[in-house]
Amino acid sequence: MKKWTTLLLVLLIALTSILSACGTSNEPADTTAAEPTAMTEPTAAPEAAAAPEATEVPEPAAAAEPVDISMWALASVTEAGPPADDWIAYDRIRDELGINLHYTIIPPQGDGETKLNAAAAANDLPDLFMIVSTTNDRDNLRTYHDLGLIAPVDDMFAMMPERTKTHYNNPVLIDLDSFDGQAYGLPNPPGITNREGLVIRQDWLDNLGLEAPTTPAELLEVAKAFTFNDPDGNGQDDTYGIGAFIEGSGVGRRFNPIFGAYGVVDLWNFVDAADGNFGLNVRDPQYYEAMKTMIEFTDAGVIDPDWPTLTKDEFRARWKQGRTGIMWEDFAALTNKSNYTPFDDNFPDASWTPLPALTGPGGEHVYGLNEANFSTYAVSQKAADEGKKEAIARLLEWMATDGYYLIGFGEEGVNFNLDEDGYITLDGIDPDLAFNSPAMQPPTQLRGTAFYNTLAEISARYPNYETNNGREMTPIKTYLEFFQSQQWIEGFAKKLIPPPENAADFYRYYDEGILQFALGQKELTPESWAEYLAGLDSLGAVQFEEGARQTLTDAGLLP
Repeated sequence: MKKWTTLLLVLLIALTSILSACGTSNEPADTTAAEPTAMTEPTAAPEAAAAPEATEVPEPAAAAEPVDISMWALASVTEAGPPADDWIAYDRIRDELGINLHYTIIPPQGDGETKLNAAAAANDLPDLFMIVSTTNDRDNLRTYHDLGLIAPVDDMFAMMPERTKTHYNNPVLIDLDSFDGQAYGLPNPPGITNREGLVIRQDWLDNLGLEAPTTPAELLEVAKAFTFNDPDGNGQDDTYGIGAFIEGSGVGRRFNPIFGAYGVVDLWNFVDAADGNFGLNVRDPQYYEAMKTMIEFTDAGVIDPDWPTLTKDEFRARWKQGRTGIMWEDFAALTNKSNYTPFDDNFPDASWTPLPALTGPGGEHVYGLNEANFSTYAVSQKAADEGKKEAIARLLEWMATDGYYLIGFGEEGVNFNLDEDGYITLDGIDPDLAFNSPAMQPPTQLRGTAFYNTLAEISARYPNYETNNGREMTPIKTYLEFFQSQQWIEGFAKKLIPPPENAADFYRYYDEGILQFALGQKELTPESWAEYLAGLDSLGAVQFEEGARQTLTDAGLLP
């Protein structure tokens, strides 16, 4: 959790002399977009379409010097590096668009937030950048807006008509990235929703003669066996029942199987919010019961003890090394060929089975909160002042049209082919050069900026394939569709909730308290829990809840 209060103080001191030059004088423009299209429609891959004459962006003059555009964005595959300096896209972007693109991979979560904050404090944000945060992207976007560090982007939608149709077609997302009646963010469509889930090593179950767990109590017994009964048969004490890392509030959503069995996933109660019970989940008596169960797991020593400090990449390295038997994981991070291959090479006879939501003592079986996460790009005010908005729009439009395939899949005929229906195929392609091979991960790191989730696109990104022992791996059918079939709670409204004024202090107290209980650093009793809740109230929890409830009521999302 980052110290926004400190950041604001540093910024206010450092930027006092320049904020007056960072004004937002652009007049708001019409941001009405086409109605959202269903993301799962079986449409063919998009074809490059010419922009209407009225809004066509002028081609750069042949003699003009290329415009330097710096772009910071998350990697599509965090384990892979950036595109090489001789990446063909760099050449095409320079030759076709008159732009020298300088792409920098920004780290995920806290490290990425720190990197952006440091650039903001120095008034040196890149021209175009993805918002990264540990809590809520909109909070960070708002902070940059309040400090005058980002530019309004309403006028850019008309500069990229095709991209606006495919990417910026959801008015709700535009509203979420708007302040004072103007849009300050460019929201990419939400990624594939409800894409994570609970999986278990089927070969370990078979080796120990166990059945798949259906309740938290059964999960604990299986996790004990996976930890202490040598499930891989190698004679070494080198396995843990459960692998995890912290991602999200409290202990994070990797423990959704436990908290979902009590109906209290995530920070806010959206399970029965319509019945007037909206508020912080920690106030629900079931959250206390879930914490008691969580402590049973940690006390039993069945969770990888490094989980509170592991990064996402470290967590994934461990299950690929065969140290984890049960986990909550993203379907693509688990089953996409480039991600699964290291595990398959190490354990060709192993397999992961998806599990349904665990059922708790009261019959609850919530899988998780569907936040419909989307990524937002912002344009720095500095870039706008330097007249770069048109070039940035030209770049983004190209990524959605002429450059779509190159950014998303590589070179046609080398990394992929198109069948007669316009769908991606690997027929006739060298497997080592295929767009989904490990070698092609760096050249397609920006594919998330181009993609917008048609079924053809998803099928191309996550095709079926054979594992080393000849078993067919079907990422979408076996895993994604199974995860999506579970009971998810709609939590899209979470993005609308403004942070408390003391966000850094509040979230730090919240997270540290939950973690202390979970790790046994603080004994969980009715008295200690009441003391913890009183501490939240002293930090304005009641006002935070009242404000959130009013915001959602005003938006028509609560009765």
